[in-house]
Amino acid sequence: MSGQITSFESVEFENFPKNYTIENALWKTLLDYSDLTKQYDQITVLHENNLSTFVPKPLFDEDYKGSYLQYNTKVFDTDYFAVDEIEKYEMMNVYVPYVNINNYLIDQFGTFEYQHYTGILVSKLLDLSKNDVSQNMFVHIAKTHFEIIIIQNQKLVLFNSFEYQTPEDFLYYLLFTAEQLHLNPESFKLIILGDCTEQDELYQKAYQYVRNTSMLDVTDLQKSNSFTTQKNRTHFILFNA
Repeated sequence: MSGQITSFESVEFENFPKNYTIENALWKTLLDYSDLTKQYDQITVLHENNLSTFVPKPLFDEDYKGSYLQYNTKVFDTDYFAVDEIEKYEMMNVYVPYVNINNYLIDQFGTFEYQHYTGILVSKLLDLSKNDVSQNMFVHIAKTHFEIIIIQNQKLVLFNSFEYQTPEDFLYYLLFTAEQLHLNPESFKLIILGDCTEQDELYQKAYQYVRNTSMLDVTDLQKSNSFTTQKNRTHFILFNA
């Protein structure tokens, strides 16, 4: 069936020997997973880092791509800047891709498309917010960082990425963001997705301080695969790519 997810694997690169370069880890992964050596009509690579920012399309100037990133990350003259257009929502996602990884994968697969994972995350959450006029906070959690996306009336109000080490770090950034936007913890909706369950301490911390905390409903996404609810939340971006 078209659009159906038929195969999925997750590889933790941190489990490889410490002397492995990223190229070594990719090479070993290609050896271990035969699905990665098959021929495909189309290949898409997603880049996950905090080197990205959203720009309203009417304000975007192709000649100044790097300038949009300088306010939230350190950029260099040698950096390569890429842009993904989110046409439906009149936004441009400017980011720094991992050029060394792209070059390695080109040698293995030939041409492919690539994009930044935040574009998929934000556009899908905007889709899910149709007909909702309230101001909602979505939090996408990964192992060492998380993204806060605030949406109202199907418009992006705020996007930011934070690194964290402890649940207290997580809670601080969450409540600080809410305070800056005058969101009342007694009334705004906090919806969590990504690598988190209701039993995790991050969720419990949020639930303790924000009355309307819940996990993202992924029922519709599950129609395209046979994986568990939690896997669909954890890999929400990948499964929507």
